[in-house]
Amino acid sequence: MTLRAGLRSRFPTGTLPLDLTAAQLIQGGIAAFLVGFSKTGLTGLGILIVPLMAAVFPGKESTGALLPMLILGDLFAVAWYRQHAQWKIVLRLLPWIVPGLLLGAWTLRIMDDRHFYPLLGGMVLALIGVQAARDRGGEWMEERLPHEAWFAALVGLAAGFATMVGNVAGAIMGIYLIAMGLDKRSFMGTGAWYYLLVNCAKVPFSAGLGLITASSLLFNLAVAPLVVLGAFAGLAAFRRIPQKVFNGAVILLAGLAALRLIWMGWRGA
Repeated sequence: MTLRAGLRSRFPTGTLPLDLTAAQLIQGGIAAFLVGFSKTGLTGLGILIVPLMAAVFPGKESTGALLPMLILGDLFAVAWYRQHAQWKIVLRLLPWIVPGLLLGAWTLRIMDDRHFYPLLGGMVLALIGVQAARDRGGEWMEERLPHEAWFAALVGLAAGFATMVGNVAGAIMGIYLIAMGLDKRSFMGTGAWYYLLVNCAKVPFSAGLGLITASSLLFNLAVAPLVVLGAFAGLAAFRRIPQKVFNGAVILLAGLAALRLIWMGWRGA
């Protein structure tokens, strides 16, 4: 189903994504605000955007409509946190992102929504389990596991796959960056560059799959001011979040994200 056909099936009285019900306009606006807020404030909140966007655009098409909003938020995050980036971590992951993106693009072609959401949720829960084991597993789990080459490869593949099929790599990357022992500013700076590079790399894949269209870009243009507003609000909140609270919130929100994804698949998102 094309994006335009999907929109017509949801909104038979109109043909443009701006011809929405009041509830869907509100959900789209909240999603846009949360994009900005999560990019500069608390990254784990990003998972709430997925179900909100799925209520405005049909299933897979919602990922293409969300992508330009994410890139706009990434630009603000890079502008504010770029000097705190740990490039060694970014470069360790990047070689594995492309295979993950290719796998994700192939999956989008063959798998329906209700199957890949539980898959993503399972991956996030697995990484939370790794983090819990690391906290209690002695010197090897605490000090060496996050720096093992195979672990970086696994995370890179999973993050590339997750961001391509559902724009939900934030939970995976959040757990990984916490495992690397980054303080909250390094966390945000490293994540900012990673997400900007990866999201830009996704554009040709999403466009080739027909997930980014003139109609979805019109929607992006309409909600862009809310992304900007959310970015400034996130920056103000970030300055007031203690490190321990930040780490705990990332892990908690990642867990809730995983359960939400599994539920979406179970109910046939």
